[in-house]
Amino acid sequence: MEIISVVPRGYCQGVIRAIRTAGNTIRQYPDRPVTMLGMIVHNRYVVEACRNLGIRFVEDPAKTRLELLDMIDEGVVIFTAHGVSDDVRKKAEAKGLTVVDASCADVLKTHTIVKDHCRHGDVIYIGKKNHPESEGTVSLSPRVHLITNTDDVDALPQLHNILITTQTTLSILDTEKIIQACLRRFPDAVISEEICSATRVRQEAVMNLKNCDVLFVVGDPRSNNSSQLRTIALNSGIPQAYLIETVQDIREDMIREKERIAVTSGSSTPNALTAQVIRFLKEYAETGIWKQPEAITPEIL
Repeated sequence: MEIISVVPRGYCQGVIRAIRTAGNTIRQYPDRPVTMLGMIVHNRYVVEACRNLGIRFVEDPAKTRLELLDMIDEGVVIFTAHGVSDDVRKKAEAKGLTVVDASCADVLKTHTIVKDHCRHGDVIYIGKKNHPESEGTVSLSPRVHLITNTDDVDALPQLHNILITTQTTLSILDTEKIIQACLRRFPDAVISEEICSATRVRQEAVMNLKNCDVLFVVGDPRSNNSSQLRTIALNSGIPQAYLIETVQDIREDMIREKERIAVTSGSSTPNALTAQVIRFLKEYAETGIWKQPEAITPEIL
């Protein structure tokens, strides 16, 4: 049995910055309440590590970031790596909150492109519905139109001077299909595909895997970029691909009699979790003896 550690994998620079920002904020404001507007990133271990530092979280899938601000009355508010709209920033400042922005630089770049274009045209934004990154971008202007699949293209109104852009964590394969559907209806549209380089290279690394029997993607089930890695693996011909949170999610029937097993992880997954999966699989490959994996609590911050 061969265990393949896919490279690159794990934390991207945007996630590293967000985690450092959270830790620095607690140290900078030790005597003030610090609240995160939503999940810092989509990984429960990172969230728990922030809670252990004293950071409070407000999160409700049924509420927008603008609505969640009503739950914060004092202290410091941290915007997550997914970015927020200008209205959220203004409301936080109007409430007298100290704002700390942990938005990913790639997301902020997309915001700049969208705002600039909306001054003289319409934007088709390809993203995931109810995802915080999509929410923040679509809320920038009424001229931004969210679509999630090729069927949504026909439902778009008549648009003018169109820019097509994207959420940063989408599947490069699925996105290309949606872009082509947009161009068939709006052939003069300009494309600014904003899938970030970290997402792209991790997906390409999975697509380039050869003769693998199984791929384990270590990541939170709420993580879009982690879910995309699993989907891309299956679409690329890997017979079995599993999204797991920790080594404890591995069952012996997943790996018994398999010859080549690959491991990767989403860009918000702590490296300690992925490392434990790799160590466990290598030990099994060497001994052939199944031992129920033990849980760990990784050091994140």
